[in-house]
Amino acid sequence: MTIRAGLIGILLGVLTLARAADFPVAAPSTFLSGDSPEWRLPAPDTAAGRALMIALGERRTTREFRETALEPATLSNLLWAAFGINRPATGGRTAPSAMNAQEIDLYVATAGGLFLYLPGPHALRRCSGEDLRALTGGGAFARVAPVTLVFVANAERQARAPDERREFYAAIATGCISQNISLFCASEGLATVVHDLSREPLAKAMALGEQQSIVLAQAVGHPAEPPSTGQ
Repeated sequence: MTIRAGLIGILLGVLTLARAADFPVAAPSTFLSGDSPEWRLPAPDTAAGRALMIALGERRTTREFRETALEPATLSNLLWAAFGINRPATGGRTAPSAMNAQEIDLYVATAGGLFLYLPGPHALRRCSGEDLRALTGGGAFARVAPVTLVFVANAERQARAPDERREFYAAIATGCISQNISLFCASEGLATVVHDLSREPLAKAMALGEQQSIVLAQAVGHPAEPPSTGQ
């Protein structure tokens, strides 16, 4: 067998394995830019990252990002850390929610479009091919950060909660998920900032339902050089 034939064989083997895993073969910059309605994420690496106490020491807010896209594996770990399933037998998640309503959905805004995180299959479902990052915040960073996570509360899942407490419970759940994200970013040397936004234009662009409401947004990406001062 020639060297060229051997290399071709290896490449074909990689492509076959990727198809078998139902995972698109693409460079990080084009990972979410195709027409597939659903993208299965790599399995999360639950042994990755720095120790918790070190991550707590490194936690900070950063508003300056590079435009470099997140690697698929990094995006996978980020979403699992945020609100993934850590107890498959019960469907338990990495963050709590009142009465286990799990009312918060994570939408992922990228240059390649808007996606909904599906914790069960650990996948992303395409909602729109439009880049909505500029609508997720008024700062310049919103258009630069490669990923912005939009926290959306679905009141239909809060049937057991009193009406007057639902917004409060959703805010608490969002805070827990957001801190998971911040600690993950500190653990991985990523930049992140939690920010408010004009909700109505973004909700309209996202085609949210009557029972859905945006709580806040959080941008994630590689920090600009030199690192900006946090708070």
